[in-house]
Amino acid sequence: MKPVKVGICGLGTVGGGTFNVLTRNAESIAARTGRPVIIEHIGARRDNPACDTTNTKISRDIFDVARDPEVDILVETIGGYDVAKELIMLAIDHGKHVVTANKALIAEHGNEIFQAAREKNVIVAYEAAVAGGIPVIKCLREGLSGNKINWLAGIINGTGNFILTEMGDKSRPFEDVLKEAQELGYAEADPTFDVEGIDACHKLTIMASIAFGIPLQFNKAYTEGISKVTPADIQYAEELGYRIKHLGIARHSEKGVELRVHPTLIPASRPMANINGVLNAVVINADAVGETMQVGPGAGAEPTASSVIADIVDIARTIESPATAPQPLGFGVDKLQDTEVLPIGETYSSAYLRIHADDHPGVMNAITRILSDNGINIDAMTQKAARESDGFADIVILTHKTREATLNHALSAIEQLDDVQGPVTRIRVEAMA
Repeated sequence: MKPVKVGICGLGTVGGGTFNVLTRNAESIAARTGRPVIIEHIGARRDNPACDTTNTKISRDIFDVARDPEVDILVETIGGYDVAKELIMLAIDHGKHVVTANKALIAEHGNEIFQAAREKNVIVAYEAAVAGGIPVIKCLREGLSGNKINWLAGIINGTGNFILTEMGDKSRPFEDVLKEAQELGYAEADPTFDVEGIDACHKLTIMASIAFGIPLQFNKAYTEGISKVTPADIQYAEELGYRIKHLGIARHSEKGVELRVHPTLIPASRPMANINGVLNAVVINADAVGETMQVGPGAGAEPTASSVIADIVDIARTIESPATAPQPLGFGVDKLQDTEVLPIGETYSSAYLRIHADDHPGVMNAITRILSDNGINIDAMTQKAARESDGFADIVILTHKTREATLNHALSAIEQLDDVQGPVTRIRVEAMA
């Protein structure tokens, strides 16, 4: 059969991994697709010493790959927004199928990209954009297509998970562990996307769209990072039977869809609580199958390449009849629902509160009175010994489930008490059920 010819744009970590795995496993990939899959053209500003590209055409202008009439599938691994979008749209305009690992681009511009692909009758695949080597896109879009998805939750940024794991295991402050993560190559020089939850929110946006049949709506998701979590919070959570993880949570209810990324207390007995280091994990709760969990590496050259190549294989199998391929978001474009994405203030959850307060009688009564006046019930409450350094104590409270806006109002009142120092630390609590 006629071979499928691939063009790879970007030969860095993911592009280089894709080149090496596709070359190394060419025989088995051909057996799976029923035809050879060959690398026809590479577009890269510089060579990758880990890749033997001696017999492969290379261009320093990535757009040459998009224009090459010999290329059937363009693989985009350059990242970023503007150039990557221009490259993909040019490839689509030239009738090429596209595989991308670019979660930011799909989350923020996917609706437009998928529409362009539909008009040109080509496929845009993006398994590698979410959770690296974990095939969660195929799981949601195909494996669970007979289910109604109730909710999903994921540790979907390995950098954040590494930082929280190290903080908990070694009682180290956030800043110290972040510096180590940068030295180890887990975090970028500018770690904002990882530690402030933007990267995880991109991935959550994509998963939620497939799970609930809604358009991609990154701009409506709530995002909160981990930079304010302290070793003390992790210790207090452990004492209460919880672990703190940075979760992306999407939930479908009668009121709408919740899309939120934030630090979360989850029961220590739950499997998700024991996913440590740089691993990713996604739990999906659906009506027919119940609860499933996938765990694996969320980044890295060959784990991510595994997902890129899975998309290449899928396209190669349907390349002569692309209309038979799954819809990009699992649902037909005309079947996507205009379901409201709830603002964070309209969501409900339990909460962990840490209040730094003067250690004298009456403070706890004042705090509990404010919570009671706002209809917020307390599940557990304890006061830690006052610190010798400032004479203030930590009051730790677990609340029952309450409306976010109501709790915000109560916390504002607590922070105005003369005996309370600084803002109240609030971390949401999820039972994962």
